[in-house]
Amino acid sequence: QVQLVESGGGLVQPGGSLRLSCAASGSIFSIHNMGWYRQAPGKERELVADFTSSGSPNYADSVKGRFTISRDNAKNTVYLQMNSLKPEDTAVYYCTAQIANRTRPWRAMDYWGRGTLVTVSS
Repeated sequence: QVQLVESGGGLVQPGGSLRLSCAASGSIFSIHNMGWYRQAPGKERELVADFTSSGSPNYADSVKGRFTISRDNAKNTVYLQMNSLKPEDTAVYYCTAQIANRTRPWRAMDYWGRGTLVTVSS
């Protein structure tokens, strides 16, 4: 079993900051890409940030310059630092990762967390 657990969401005023964390645990053999998606009410889920195959950060245009993704491989954790938050950033944020578990180390599968709600409002 592999689990992704997000934390750090909450209510913040416009212009404020939040830091999301996502920790992967369980029977992990290797972790490939990790990233963040979000889904606002009435909208489709969209990519926020992840890493390219070369390990460089990749951002949606709407968050460039405001959000920073980082990763601690030793802790199997990915972070999303969100600054200058706007009301349109309100959404449920989901962590995702491509993980090969110990029972099938040759095959990476996509895993998703349950999501953490970020509300930007005054």
